[in-house]
Amino acid sequence: MTGYKRGDVVLVRFIFSDETGERQRPAVILSSDAYHQSRQEAIIAAITSRTDRILVGDHLINGWQGAGLLFPSVATGIIRTIKQGMIAKKLGIMPLPDMKRIEGNLRDILGLE
Repeated sequence: MTGYKRGDVVLVRFIFSDETGERQRPAVILSSDAYHQSRQEAIIAAITSRTDRILVGDHLINGWQGAGLLFPSVATGIIRTIKQGMIAKKLGIMPLPDMKRIEGNLRDILGLE
């Protein structure tokens, strides 16, 4: 994947799950460089500025400003596979402590050990 890697915070074109529209939203790239070398897709977790509701799999980002986000934000347990062409631009890099928590949440919601 040209110019993007795991932990990058990017702006992507999200298509609503009911396919009624789309909107640009921030997301964090979860997939590895090895995954990107042979695929045209990227696996991402949605990011929202709605911090009043933390659900299973969500993580309140402590270093949101360092990640290039404009507001306090939550990395959600909403995981999607998107085409790399849906990435508009890189906003920043998720701070390592936050990325570790996101990875832990992924293991929990997917039942991995």
